[in-house]
Amino acid sequence: MAASERTVLQFASSSSSTANITAKVHPLVIFNICDCYVRRPDQAERVIGTLLGSVLPDGTVDIRNSYVVPHNEFSDQVALDIEYHHTMLKSHLKVNPQEVIVGWFSTGLGVTGGSALIHEFYSREVSNPVHLTVDTGFQNGEGTIKAYVSVNLSLADRPLAAQFQEIPLDLRMIEAERVGSIALVSFVLSSAPVNVFDILKTTSVDKLPSDLEGMEVLMERLVTLTNDVYKYVDDVVEGRVAPDNNIGRFISEAVDSLPKLSPPAFDKLINDNLQDQLLMLYLSSITRTQLSLAEKLNTAAQML
Repeated sequence: MAASERTVLQFASSSSSTANITAKVHPLVIFNICDCYVRRPDQAERVIGTLLGSVLPDGTVDIRNSYVVPHNEFSDQVALDIEYHHTMLKSHLKVNPQEVIVGWFSTGLGVTGGSALIHEFYSREVSNPVHLTVDTGFQNGEGTIKAYVSVNLSLADRPLAAQFQEIPLDLRMIEAERVGSIALVSFVLSSAPVNVFDILKTTSVDKLPSDLEGMEVLMERLVTLTNDVYKYVDDVVEGRVAPDNNIGRFISEAVDSLPKLSPPAFDKLINDNLQDQLLMLYLSSITRTQLSLAEKLNTAAQML
């Protein structure tokens, strides 16, 4: 058979647009999915629902909210409560119109046979939806969280089927989100081993600045502004810059607003405030340690 007569099995051109797609999920979404799974009907094996968020300028799908959608699954059929889905969507859009449909979620490890049917429905709601899976059964000993998009598999120019392709998923969070999400998910899924939350414990990359760090940033900013004022005044005195009466009045008002303190009194005021800050940090550290210990004891008591 000539080379020009060969039949080529390839992905449709739409797959190229999904090659660079990444997703970012906030811990509130994971907690909400776990909570819906715990509250599911007795006969339901998994829960599915809608993902809300936005697409960032760099193309990242930012998943910030979710809600469950009632459904029934049979051998090769899936029945969704579409009216409930649209009602919930309207309610969310009234509260936060910036959050739109970005995909859908399901509990369980990986995709199933009915996932293609559900994904087809959400493809009519939004172009190129993201499918998020959360393994609430901890089949691999950990809460596996993955994200997929659908790409079309075609034979020459004839489409054959859709295939789920995993995309990078960003689970990073700030320190406050990490502590809160571990405590909430541990409470919701208290029967699970403690080490299943390692995926959440190792994903924090940012942290809220402490009081001392915030003070340091403010002092550096103050020194920079003071140097800029000194330079401007020197330039005006030396004739390098034309004087501006408005700027002069602003500088005069700022100087007049400063308290009249001697250098020793000013140093004492700063040191006293610094000692107060250190004392507050020490007390907050003790409180945080006590809460963490109480949380672990409570989790161990629930497991026993």
